[in-house]
Amino acid sequence: MTVRNEKQAAQAPQKQNVLGVGISATSYEEATAVCGSWVEQRRAAVKQGLEVPGRYVAVTSVHGIVNAVSQPDIQAILNGADMATPDGMPVVWALRSFGHKAQQRVYGPTLMLHVCAQAARFGHRIFLYGGRTETLPVLVQNLKARFPGIQIVDSYSPPFRPLTPEEDADCIRRIREADADIVFVGISTPKQERWMADHKAKLPGVVMFGVGAAFDFHAGRVEQAPGWMQRSGLEWFFRLTREPKRLWRRYVLETPRFLPLWAMQWAGLRTFSMDGSRGK
Repeated sequence: MTVRNEKQAAQAPQKQNVLGVGISATSYEEATAVCGSWVEQRRAAVKQGLEVPGRYVAVTSVHGIVNAVSQPDIQAILNGADMATPDGMPVVWALRSFGHKAQQRVYGPTLMLHVCAQAARFGHRIFLYGGRTETLPVLVQNLKARFPGIQIVDSYSPPFRPLTPEEDADCIRRIREADADIVFVGISTPKQERWMADHKAKLPGVVMFGVGAAFDFHAGRVEQAPGWMQRSGLEWFFRLTREPKRLWRRYVLETPRFLPLWAMQWAGLRTFSMDGSRGK
């Protein structure tokens, strides 16, 4: 789908309530086209000396949804996203159970590649935020080799601590001076979603994507699960065996809460409000 001729692409896809989080019933093709149209809107506004709102895309997994059930601030951040793609087969299964029968997974690392391909084609300018200092040069090299002509205008590896106000202001300045259209945010969830929500007003028109481990995957630093494990909902097991210390709490304690909550919502035994009020 071309960006410039598809006027309907500016319409964000419908959201479905999944445990109180609005998940966009979308595809790679639609999500990429919509985000491309947002970039074109930004560029048109800049030419006229105007500003349009910043936007962010939350690639939403079971982990994020379960946390949102008990943490209203995370729920508000996810529901404030301009698009929240279904990243994880249980989320896909939930969408299908609520009537979106053809729903497929929209996985952050793969969505990043779709957006990069479109960016190379139309000259969209990319800023990379996240990843280790030694990872970013390899990631940039790999993306440039895969997508000839892609414009990666700058990158920043934040420290493993909150930024000082001065550091944050400097990062914002770099993004704005680089005239970035797109910022890929590759830090852990929910940090990346918080960062995007906090910076939406500070980066007018910029389209931000929270893509998690995509930087490590595309730099070749961390191995991705085989396709059959991703499609069958077993990616969690693959990742747990690779990074048990970091991920055990997420997959052993938090993620199993999703299935019974989803079953109760589907059966009408419990409701989940998207406005932060408690369901029944």
